Amino acid sequence: MALHLRQIVLDAENARELAAFYLALLGGEYRPGDEPAADGSDDDAEWVAIRTSEGVGLTVQRVDQLPRVTWPDGPVRQQLHLDFTVADADELEQQRARAVALGATVVDDQSADPEGALFVLADPAGHPFCIYVADDAAAGQKAP
Repeated sequence: MALHLRQIVLDAENARELAAFYLALLGGEYRPGDEPAADGSDDDAEWVAIRTSEGVGLTVQRVDQLPRVTWPDGPVRQQLHLDFTVADADELEQQRARAVALGATVVDDQSADPEGALFVLADPAGHPFCIYVADDAAAGQKAP
């Protein structure tokens, strides 16, 4: 019997807002029934699930309070972060700019690092995530 990862679940004070951020960043679609209201009205959804264009399930669960992570050190340590890869430095910059336009903030700019260019960002709820240039040889897989 194999164990299969079904989805990644993130906490946020506004589940709808964070799910919309990741849907815009990654592409994909809402799980049927989790779409925003047709009239654009706010809701207080407890769970909002998306399936990315690559088939990964990502769900956001509403919580009453969520202290922002103080990465890399500080009183509120991260418990999880997401890593995303791009093919080259040009795409790295394009995706950084796109993430910021969608509401992310740059936490650490290592784009000039000759050992491995990357950006550490925080999503609108404060969860850190990285975008870096894939090292195909080290990863043993094909770049996106």
